[in-house]
Amino acid sequence: MHEIGLNGTPEEAVLRLGRLTQINGLDGVVCSAQEATMLKRELGAQFNLVTPGIRPASAALGDQQRVMTPMAALAAGADYLVIGRPITHAPDPLQALLAIHQEITQGKTA
Repeated sequence: MHEIGLNGTPEEAVLRLGRLTQINGLDGVVCSAQEATMLKRELGAQFNLVTPGIRPASAALGDQQRVMTPMAALAAGADYLVIGRPITHAPDPLQALLAIHQEITQGKTA
């Protein structure tokens, strides 16, 4: 990260960029769900987080390294989940979407 001008830890860089975003009038960022809890704590519950890299527990990781399940991402503070290949590359995309929906709704009632 130093090579591109970002010093400090990845978490510090994410928080610095998130703060810049908020100061400049935007209401959210795209970020890893792994930083969601920190961003919500530091920038407030109203600051929207769009989180890619969401994979159901049953899905392959693919080329994603920083992944989280839908329920874990929501628990961490994600507002919007980006779930791509587990749906688009599934043999039956509708069934994959329904299974993810069921995983989320069952998790919320558990």
